[in-house]
Amino acid sequence: MTTFDNREREAEKKFEHDEELRFKITARRNKMLGLWAAELLGLDGEAADAYAKEVVLADFEKPGDEDVLEKVLADFQEKGVDADAHKVRLEMDRLWPEAQSEIMSE
Repeated sequence: MTTFDNREREAEKKFEHDEELRFKITARRNKMLGLWAAELLGLDGEAADAYAKEVVLADFEKPGDEDVLEKVLADFQEKGVDADAHKVRLEMDRLWPEAQSEIMSE
């Protein structure tokens, strides 16, 4: 086995590790976003937790954050919550470092 093969294998392992971390951070961020949105929707307790899970699952519909954004915005519109895409994106951005910190400390 050559040095190049070893480096390639290490790079692949690092990529896999980084992707797994990104997935976990995104899921945590989406859960936190779901809890934030649940509060604005007037949900609490088990209903808020269930809603947060729905937001996490919404992320599996299509690549990127658009599916999560669309779900939250549709729910806001349905319930008459005054929030636009910009506000939701700002919250997503605000929650990312917090989610990252939580995942990295586990």
